[in-house]
Amino acid sequence: MSTVEIPQEHGAQIPSSSDLSPQVLYDKCLALASNLWWSWHPEVINLFRDLDPNRWRQLDHNPIALLREFSPQRLAVRAEEMVLYSRINHAYRRLKEYVAHSQSWGSTHANVLGANPVAYFSAEFGMHESMPIYSGGLGVLSGDHVKSASDLGVPLIGIGLFYDQGYFKQHLDTHGYQNEEYLDTKVENLPLTPARSPDGNDLTVEIETRNETLFAKVWLVRVGRVQLYLLDCDVEGNSPQDRQLTSRLYGGDERTRIRQELVLSVGGVRALKALQITPGVYHLNEGHSAFAPLEVIRERMHDDGLCFDDAVRDVAQQTVFTTHTPVPAGHDRFDGVLVEEHLGPLRDQLGISFDQLMGLGRVEPQNDTETFCMTVVGLKLSRKANAVSSLHGKVSRRMWAHIWPWRVEEEIPIGHITNGVHIPTWLAWQMKQLYDRNFPSEWMRRMGEPELWKNIHQVDPGELWETHNGLKNLLLEFVRRRVTRQTQRRGESDQIIETSRHLLDPNVLTIGFGRRFATYKRATLLLSDLDRFRSLLTHPSRPIQLIFAGKAHPRDEPGKKLIQEIANTRHDSHFQDRIVFLEDYDINVCRHLIQGVDVWLNNPRRPLEASGTSGQKAVLNGALNLSVRDGWWAEAYDGANGFSIGNGRHHVDDKITDQREASSLYHVLEHQVIPMFYDRDIDGLPQQWIKYMMNSISTLAWRFSAHRMVMDYATTCYVPAAGGLSCDMHRI
Repeated sequence: MSTVEIPQEHGAQIPSSSDLSPQVLYDKCLALASNLWWSWHPEVINLFRDLDPNRWRQLDHNPIALLREFSPQRLAVRAEEMVLYSRINHAYRRLKEYVAHSQSWGSTHANVLGANPVAYFSAEFGMHESMPIYSGGLGVLSGDHVKSASDLGVPLIGIGLFYDQGYFKQHLDTHGYQNEEYLDTKVENLPLTPARSPDGNDLTVEIETRNETLFAKVWLVRVGRVQLYLLDCDVEGNSPQDRQLTSRLYGGDERTRIRQELVLSVGGVRALKALQITPGVYHLNEGHSAFAPLEVIRERMHDDGLCFDDAVRDVAQQTVFTTHTPVPAGHDRFDGVLVEEHLGPLRDQLGISFDQLMGLGRVEPQNDTETFCMTVVGLKLSRKANAVSSLHGKVSRRMWAHIWPWRVEEEIPIGHITNGVHIPTWLAWQMKQLYDRNFPSEWMRRMGEPELWKNIHQVDPGELWETHNGLKNLLLEFVRRRVTRQTQRRGESDQIIETSRHLLDPNVLTIGFGRRFATYKRATLLLSDLDRFRSLLTHPSRPIQLIFAGKAHPRDEPGKKLIQEIANTRHDSHFQDRIVFLEDYDINVCRHLIQGVDVWLNNPRRPLEASGTSGQKAVLNGALNLSVRDGWWAEAYDGANGFSIGNGRHHVDDKITDQREASSLYHVLEHQVIPMFYDRDIDGLPQQWIKYMMNSISTLAWRFSAHRMVMDYATTCYVPAAGGLSCDMHRI
């Protein structure tokens, strides 16, 4: 048996089960940590956790930060103690095989993209909580899109921005008011490497404005098989102010926003050219990147001698545009002064007038009073445009119909591809083990097959319920730890701190609500009748308890008021500690919530929820949705796979809509949800509830997966845009 030499402070030599040197072992672990593939493989996550469970939690589950605290020798000792050598070797070998694997769904159904991949532009990417360059749903959707493209082998390149302070950290004060804190991210603790041009030099791109030139260096992040490039303005050559340009996500004023979007769009296209990547498709995920086609048009005019109109025609054929919001305030608009300052040099090279440029971003091109809208230019410069659910498609066609005044509403060229979630990322390890025991082998390779998910009905009800309750207990432990830290940070009394260590009851129906606190999402709908609400919370034999989480935009005072109203219920003795608000909602908090709650609550004001994906994540783990029939739930609910608030209609008067749906919410809780949850058989099982859980999983898991979503994009958008033959036979 070989031995590993251990430094003096570790004592005597320790026998090793591997011939690997400490440095080789360390390098393999670092290679695993440097590709975000690890973040959706529980066995690799567990490997890192086993190195040091406490530090793993304290470091936001960041494997690079964790490894930086180990020397190769100390890592070898720990690997020996925890018998990790074979697990490390196995994980490393799997990563290598995964990256090198050439036979995939994409190689069969999207092979035309092999030479000219999809360039996927997004202002944020939510890959993992340890990489905070996302704020919420849009970023997490982008992250899931990239992960599924990697798993499916769809050739795709991601383009985004690197925010070294990310989105804000949220803390509530003693009055329940949200405060924001921005922290510098340590680049050395992230899986970033400088992107290099073909000549081997670190890559920097330049973007000219009327007043100066902006510089951005380019970082590379490996996400399985996908390469994600992030542009960063914190470089020499920029003014001190512009070095902070990409520091914060969705921070600053309109001038900051248009400059960020210029760097993302124009800078992103120039980075691809410098890398000698020629995309076959440009996918603009929301309007933030809608300047990108203008830069591609400029390239085609310069490189191929095309006139502006011909270049527009060709580039639009290659461009896919996805709109994500039916809320008018969610669409960026800029006045002509800002547009000319930042697009002026590009406009000169395009050979078009200021009025022509502004017309591209206006619903009515000749209307001088209309501002430049990023969504409008995205729609005009693409030939494949989609909303993110069936209902959102109808709303979007109505919303933007005036761009095509000669068409009837049904013929407006905006389709829909309903969002989905990356199953391996959001599925709890315990649920995966249950599926592994009861589903066919290699079931995860067949996630898009409806027949596969019918196997959930063969699972023993007691086994499913026991697995769910185990996850629920883990959630409550997590909540207690977080709330205890919150009360300690606020300097609250010893009694309150002690109470927080025993919050919530695992036997009580637990409802989760986690999302951005915009007013239309109506987080306080359940609090609209306090007497009725208290009776639900304090029922002697059938009570409920709620866990809330979410952030309001720093400038959204009404949203902050909603948070404050919920957070301050803890001071009301009538609620008996049955309501909890978790600070700093992120991927980690979301993961715990959707894996452990009994019910996922979503009650936006229809039809303002474009899609919503948190409820889809809950489905995978056995939670039931209680939702307004908006977004994805409008096409998911069938009467036996969850619960509906309202009847799918809304009044023209928002106040009446709110009153009707609050009444419906109370009624559904009192007469459907609560009785079904507490109705137990002789073995203590809620058989009807478990049947609903099984119905939810079997009817929804495959339909609302990111694999299905990416396959739909590939067959209906990417392949045709790249000049290939569309094929509908794309299920796996």
